[in-house]
Amino acid sequence: MEPNAEADSLKRVFGLPTLVIYGVGDILGAGIYAVIGKIAGLSGSLVWVSFLTAMTVAALTALSYAELGSRVPQSGGVATFIHRAFRKDWLSILVGWLMFCTCLVSMATLSKAFAGYLNAFAPGIPAWLIILALFSGLAFVNFRGMQESSALNIFCTALEVSGLVIVILVSALFIIGGGAGTGNPVTSPIPNTLAIGWTAIMQGAALAFYAFIGFEDIVNVAEEVKNPERNVPRAILFALGIAGVVYVLVSWLATNVLSPAALSASNAPLLDVVRRSQPNFPAVVFSLIALFAVLNTALLNFVTASRLLFGMSREGLLPAWLGKLHPRRATPYRTLLIILPIAIFLALSGTLQFLAGTTATLILAMFCLVNLSLLVIKRREPRTDGFQVPYLIPALALISNLVLVAFASRESHILALVFTGIGMLLILLRNAVSSGSRQLH
Repeated sequence: MEPNAEADSLKRVFGLPTLVIYGVGDILGAGIYAVIGKIAGLSGSLVWVSFLTAMTVAALTALSYAELGSRVPQSGGVATFIHRAFRKDWLSILVGWLMFCTCLVSMATLSKAFAGYLNAFAPGIPAWLIILALFSGLAFVNFRGMQESSALNIFCTALEVSGLVIVILVSALFIIGGGAGTGNPVTSPIPNTLAIGWTAIMQGAALAFYAFIGFEDIVNVAEEVKNPERNVPRAILFALGIAGVVYVLVSWLATNVLSPAALSASNAPLLDVVRRSQPNFPAVVFSLIALFAVLNTALLNFVTASRLLFGMSREGLLPAWLGKLHPRRATPYRTLLIILPIAIFLALSGTLQFLAGTTATLILAMFCLVNLSLLVIKRREPRTDGFQVPYLIPALALISNLVLVAFASRESHILALVFTGIGMLLILLRNAVSSGSRQLH
């Protein structure tokens, strides 16, 4: 290839093991470290039921994603699926925009969490400076390419999983020992069990869904996967299954170490669980693990956002300028110029719990469209080979997604509608520009 020639395709660097690690790393990120306390505030000692409910809903949609990823192994993910099903450019652009917003809102939320953990032992550094430095570093790694991103992801995944293993081990030992030797015996984890009903559990599940976001990102790097028709579906299901088991176990143990009220009031709930379970465990070590967990999820959101813009550009849904790859690195480097300023603005103007709820609401709404897309595609394009699920799966997934959206907070609904409105305005502007160009010619 000539030195200045544009690369023709993304590099295929993912096999099944590294793709599963990519997915597990994306799911087992900041979600469990950040929102478990807020979920405990809603569903009390039944927080594990909220996680199990959210996992079930996620698993149904994951099966739909697995078939769609096998049928359409292209970068662009949800926007590509919906374009294939409904063949409406405006709908694909809107969904792509909302998915893009989801990634950016999640990145902004995670950068605030990162600043909070770092300020815990380095309080003199301004939060805005930490946020700028974090995004600059993530942009550099993303520009360098998926091999570097994958290497950092594997390192961070090992750390964040080790943090959850620490929580599981010290909590289990604490419970088995009855709190002996800590001077702080186990108390009843829920003061009023009658106050916890299915409404509270479902509200907790709607927020817990944020912790499961990530399995869909595997589809967005399909063009960088070896044998994607086989490996993408398997990686989605393996990653979600591993994460779900860990979440349910951690959430059950956490509410047997600390009361739901204590978890809900904590800004670092899992750190407080470790502190109570094993006071001699160095807090700075667990804080560093949490930092890398947040960093890893932010990186993967960055990668997803850039590949989403790239894929939509290649589909002709966005300007071709965004679909250019770097001559040497073969990365969609121009997308960084769009992502960075928006993510930084959101990071400096949002709050973690509110934005986490909005992220979950947005992605649940998009998952409704994903499941509708699969129903349409299966009916229009029947096939006998490849990964397939019965019609009942996307139908159940659609219904369960709608139920969780209904239980999300009113504020999350409002912000999600604001993002949708902005997307519709952008589409109208694009159509007006296109119409004007045709009239000129």
